[in-house]
Amino acid sequence: MNTEEVFKNQGTQQQAFVLLPKSELDAISSSLEELKELVKGKAQAEAQGRWVESEEARKMLGVSAKTWQTYRDTRAIPFSQFGRKIYVKQSDLDAFLESHKINKN
Repeated sequence: MNTEEVFKNQGTQQQAFVLLPKSELDAISSSLEELKELVKGKAQAEAQGRWVESEEARKMLGVSAKTWQTYRDTRAIPFSQFGRKIYVKQSDLDAFLESHKINKN
């Protein structure tokens, strides 16, 4: 009975180990970190360009329907309207929140 058969009979999975020089491991690790940052940046960019429906935007801000209407009437937050549907860019909501942020002294 060879080693592979022993592992199969015991119901465990066989693990393979690869020896790499530390410099290679560091290069792989660095590449993975760069990839992770690229994916994170792409996801953030997509979220920033996303259009949000009026009701979702109102809920994200945690304001009443009247307050949301006031924000639109005073053009506090840019929006687009198609017929009766209102859309707001996620980036505009983020900018509005950031401009009203109260900093800790």
